Amino acid sequence: MNLSGVYAALTTPYAPDGTVSLPNLKQNIQRYNATGLAGYAILGSTGESVLLSRAEAESILIAAKEAAGKDKQLLAGTGAESTAETIERTKRAAELGYRVALVKTPYYYKPVYKPEVFIAHYRRVADASPIPVVLYSVPQFTGISLEAPEVAALSEHPNIIGIKESSGDVQRVGQMVGAVRPSFQLLTGGAGVLFPSLAVGAKGAILALASALPERCAELYEVTARGQFDHARELQASLLRASKLIVSELGIPGVKFVMDQRGYYGGLPRPPLLPLAETAKQRVLELLGAVEPAVARA
Repeated sequence: MNLSGVYAALTTPYAPDGTVSLPNLKQNIQRYNATGLAGYAILGSTGESVLLSRAEAESILIAAKEAAGKDKQLLAGTGAESTAETIERTKRAAELGYRVALVKTPYYYKPVYKPEVFIAHYRRVADASPIPVVLYSVPQFTGISLEAPEVAALSEHPNIIGIKESSGDVQRVGQMVGAVRPSFQLLTGGAGVLFPSLAVGAKGAILALASALPERCAELYEVTARGQFDHARELQASLLRASKLIVSELGIPGVKFVMDQRGYYGGLPRPPLLPLAETAKQRVLELLGAVEPAVARA
């Protein structure tokens, strides 16, 4: 299975009463279908997955599958704290028609989560999973990183086909690429390091920023693939500034605010997350106007 390209880490829209808005989710995806995105990651960090009930999460998987274009790859976030629950969620995603599971690291019992714990966990999940597994290392949220030696060991499993590496550390990306089997695919989670990650061997990216600026994120991948490196460097500089403020500093509320400016439905985050203050909104609008005026007007 080829995972090359840029995937949007989809947000979860909420209705004014705070419930999940499946119609708005579908409308967003239908607009994304017309872009150059390779596909979508559902129920990841940007989707506020840890703030959703099991019933809400399943309804989102069903709605996203119904709305996605036939040419778009779908990755279902199925990671949980226990191995058994992760396996159950992964099997359910497969039953709903998903072809790839994106499995984040457990993180609650950090003091005892040594490399051998993760190796055993992921091997059990991959053994039981009816669909291929992509590892998900997101240390800015979990406080835990999968490092090159354990990723190399896990890459030998025939049902573990790649990793989303979200640390933003290009050196770590390069170390992993050099350590894993040739067919193992690495996707960066950082729009600010997409170009250098591709340069050291990443196959693509799963990006929160691609929910807000899908065209620009997909374009950076495409021009890099065509060898248009001067253009790629210019795009990367713009996306670095946008990613630093919108994603790294302001997080999901920032991504949703930009979506609102561009005609998507972003809306409010779910508490305890708070919406952007007016001063933050103004900073985002000024950045969009400076980085990409056409995007700011879209």
